[in-house]
Amino acid sequence: MYHYYDLTRQTNKLISHIEKAINGEYSAINCYSKIAELAPNEEVKKQILEIRQDETKHFQQFVQIYGNLTGRQPQPKIVEECPNSYKSCLEFALKDEQKTVDFYLDIADESTNPRIKEAFRRAAADEQNHAVWFLYYFVKVK
Repeated sequence: MYHYYDLTRQTNKLISHIEKAINGEYSAINCYSKIAELAPNEEVKKQILEIRQDETKHFQQFVQIYGNLTGRQPQPKIVEECPNSYKSCLEFALKDEQKTVDFYLDIADESTNPRIKEAFRRAAADEQNHAVWFLYYFVKVK
């Protein structure tokens, strides 16, 4: 009986983390649209929209994983509001991407499912790449 309880608790924790990841991606998708609109030129706008496309891909993967685990669709919500200025948006996105890398690696480490493990490891690598782009643009604004 203890083993079943422990397994259920681990599954519930994983589901909770995936829900948090879905909300984070949903928030990022919305925020990065705003950053793209504030971008100083077309080149920067294009790169930010590419990052947004990665976030959309992560969102879709996590929604699918969530549905497979729970049998239902999540109800995504914006959990953090994006700032209003371009520079503040970049700093916000940079910090968020860095925190997300660690969070996704933790999920990958805790999961025993190879598909979930790989999805979150790949997403963590993407998030690290996004952080570098946001840092680059942030430094250019200073």
